[in-house]
Amino acid sequence: MISKISLFPALLLVDFAWATSGCAASVRGQAPTEPSSDQRPTNATAGSSNVGCTVAADPDGPGTSAWAFIDDTGMLAYGALPQGDRLLDYSYAGYGGGGVAIPWATTQQTVAPSGGDDTAAIQDAIDAVSQLTPGDDGLRGAVQLSFGTFRLEGSVTIRTSGVVLRGSGSGPDGTLLVVAGNPRALFAIQGSDTWNPAGRRAAIVDDYVPSGVRSFTVDDASNLSVGAAVLVDRPVTAAWVHFMGMDRLVRGGQPQTWIRAGTLIHSDRRITAIDGNLVTVDAPISDSFDAQYLRPDSATVVPYTFNGRIEQVGLESMSIVAPPGPKPISQPTFSLLQMRSVANGWVRDLVAQDFINGLSIDNTCKWITIEDTAFTHTVPADTSSGSPADYGIDGQQILIHRSSSQGDHWFSVVTQATEAGPNAVLNFSMSGSPTNLAPHQRWATGLLLDNVNSPSGGIALQDRGNAGSGHGWSIGFAAVWNSVASTLLIQQPPGSTNWSIGSTGRLTQAAEPGSPDRTPLPQGTIDSHGTRVAPGSLYLQQLCERLGPQALANIGY
Repeated sequence: MISKISLFPALLLVDFAWATSGCAASVRGQAPTEPSSDQRPTNATAGSSNVGCTVAADPDGPGTSAWAFIDDTGMLAYGALPQGDRLLDYSYAGYGGGGVAIPWATTQQTVAPSGGDDTAAIQDAIDAVSQLTPGDDGLRGAVQLSFGTFRLEGSVTIRTSGVVLRGSGSGPDGTLLVVAGNPRALFAIQGSDTWNPAGRRAAIVDDYVPSGVRSFTVDDASNLSVGAAVLVDRPVTAAWVHFMGMDRLVRGGQPQTWIRAGTLIHSDRRITAIDGNLVTVDAPISDSFDAQYLRPDSATVVPYTFNGRIEQVGLESMSIVAPPGPKPISQPTFSLLQMRSVANGWVRDLVAQDFINGLSIDNTCKWITIEDTAFTHTVPADTSSGSPADYGIDGQQILIHRSSSQGDHWFSVVTQATEAGPNAVLNFSMSGSPTNLAPHQRWATGLLLDNVNSPSGGIALQDRGNAGSGHGWSIGFAAVWNSVASTLLIQQPPGSTNWSIGSTGRLTQAAEPGSPDRTPLPQGTIDSHGTRVAPGSLYLQQLCERLGPQALANIGY
């Protein structure tokens, strides 16, 4: 068994690059304490003032972007593509839809290390808290792990709303979980079921719905109501797949399927207003809907139920160490956390060492914040069957915040197939040789990379062609904002674009992998290359303008 003393010198090498830049980041390693009543941040209320929106951690640059800039009124203004597509308001990403303080759960059960396998004791405590009646805030309470070293030979699952598993800090005097046994996912936070459409679908009748808007016109809004949870569904058609050039992917002489025609790409939203047949939802639509490529179908809106989705759940304040044996991802590996069927969940103040494909957020999740979390690796990844990733996001309105990825393991953050945004990676650092940040496959949309620091790795927004099983165009309507990378591969998908604004790195170009045509694909939109722009952080500026300075305080600025 590895001793706690021998592990933490390696773990503490990880720190956040902006911690000395004025950001009010949490102090790593201190035991978590409940804030006093006068220290607790309150949830923001709507506002439209730019007063107090300057953030020292992300200073404004001297440059100005044509795509998002501070106008003469002191507020953000946006440029648009010819059809009206624009940079999204990405500030809707995160717990509570952005700008809402992660709550503190009262301790209801305490577990101390036993010297043996502590899995059952932790699970029993979680199950006991799961039986409690939730408060008005939806929280049942926390299982508190005491200081010291725990041993886990099994897996731990949270299945009930309102339950938090909390350690006593991620530093050397906090809570350390040493993983033993067979490769597996260590933690699961998972509800059950999925979206269940309820009632008639309303067809969207606009010829073109631009990326970044919140309103659209339907044929009949009588089945819709303000406050209803809805799926805004975009059908995949053979015509659109052909337009994207994705019906000619071949690998090993065999045709590859990018996205199957008939697939529905879901945007999970709530209706905030209805005016006749004009419907407004609570967060922007991240992809464009061009009717000419959707016929004979159309985009639709349908109410849904999702009774098995759990809320107000989290994992926080501990360090976890897995055995450091590299394995290909085709074999069983140690992963940290799988999150499914969750809304309003969080992970914060975690250090995780030597996990492979460490954190996975399923497409049934929304309103999730990953904050002050570090993945570290002591051995290089085995990439013989593909490259693992530390943070895998497949949900909607996900915020990865003040976090990091360290080690030679190839991918830090990836998105997955048909993932709608907005999603954001804010104040993120990565190091390793190489360690890249790249959407992975099959058309995610609406990703913001805001103040990402990757001096030894690349950022790629690209057509991945026949890579994998036909990953094809991985991302559209994504933006790299005031970031630094060794290389920047920013490509322009048909009918869309990807932006690099105020960012620094060697611009590269590439042909579609596997294509006989080796001509480099068109470059996306590059603006103010090598010169930071104002605002220093697009996400924080958008959040402050939408909800006021208190929203910044709620997330630590």
